[in-house]
Amino acid sequence: MTDAIPPKRLIFEQLARVAKALAQPNRLDLLEALSQGERSVEELARICLLSVANTSHHLQILRDGGFVVPRKSGVQVYYRLSGDEVTTLLSALQRMGERHIAEIEQLVRRHFATIDDLTPIGQDELLRLLRTDQVVVIDVRPESEYRAGHVAGAINIPLDHLSRQLPSLPRDHEIIAYCRGPYCLLAFEAVQALREHGYRARRLQEGFPEWKARHLPLASGTEGPGRQPPPPASRQGPEGHAPLAQKARRGRRNG
Repeated sequence: MTDAIPPKRLIFEQLARVAKALAQPNRLDLLEALSQGERSVEELARICLLSVANTSHHLQILRDGGFVVPRKSGVQVYYRLSGDEVTTLLSALQRMGERHIAEIEQLVRRHFATIDDLTPIGQDELLRLLRTDQVVVIDVRPESEYRAGHVAGAINIPLDHLSRQLPSLPRDHEIIAYCRGPYCLLAFEAVQALREHGYRARRLQEGFPEWKARHLPLASGTEGPGRQPPPPASRQGPEGHAPLAQKARRGRRNG
């Protein structure tokens, strides 16, 4: 009888069921893909290199665990994360693994630290620099992910477009690149290319999902770059800064 089982034990049993839903690398991969925005089952299968049937199976387990929510549109089924708590949980899992699991720490050092030996910029420092008009932020994810949501003020330059977009970037500003998360190589490669062409560049330590989970300034769509967050003193007054596209044009005129 459940009456004889302490409530805490019953809750822990349910939490264990939730944790078990994460115990498969393909499901973590699916959650990372969904952290960029809502996607169809077919899109997820293509991105994560899985069959549609296998993708549907993993999504059902993630749904039962409370991680994702489905939406049906005609014959298509779309999924999204159930909330920002999912991103927060995954970030905590990554940090715990890097700090306490030697194999993970070694993999991160071998495959990521050797690519970029400069300290990345954190979210709080980037917010401060945005208010001083000292940086240009570029989102190097595909356009579809940028449209779904991005750091307010970021310009979308997918990595495979970067070489031909370099002339549009001002040389008198530091360039900050971000992508899908701490294990995404797009920002690493973008920063490397920018430095090779003489730009001052760093990557954002976290990706877009972590930025969104902290409820930091966001924008969506392709109607133009988002606007910079205004200085704290002017939150009730006029907008504080021009869009980054205007910044880039000013930089070219002044360069």
